[in-house]
Amino acid sequence: MNSVRFFTLDGAQKQDPAVEEWFATPPAEVRSVARRWFLEMRSAGLDVFELLHDGHPTACVDDLALGYVNAFTAHVNVGFFFGANLRDPSKLLEGTGRFMRHAKVRPGLFAHEAALRELIVDAYADIKARLAAR
Repeated sequence: MNSVRFFTLDGAQKQDPAVEEWFATPPAEVRSVARRWFLEMRSAGLDVFELLHDGHPTACVDDLALGYVNAFTAHVNVGFFFGANLRDPSKLLEGTGRFMRHAKVRPGLFAHEAALRELIVDAYADIKARLAAR
């Protein structure tokens, strides 16, 4: 695990009404895909909280940023704040930043659901380890 500065977010809550409002806005097809993957993040653990950060739904473990979803015209990004540290045998993660990575999910064209679920589980475990070491 790299020695990095923690990315914390204040104000996260168990179910943020602003997050639900975000999912209710168009375009419905991509927002429903985003909701599905955000629900996977929400269900990773009882200590997962949420808020809108930079305009899109973001999941935190306690106050440490875990991941986010963002909807575009034809795809959804499922992102991880420490994605560069995750094992990714299916090569789903994109990005060249120092820490963050995301997977692109296109409605009706995504065949790697199990691999993305595993990334979410691994990202949650990584955040828990970072919290324990803090």
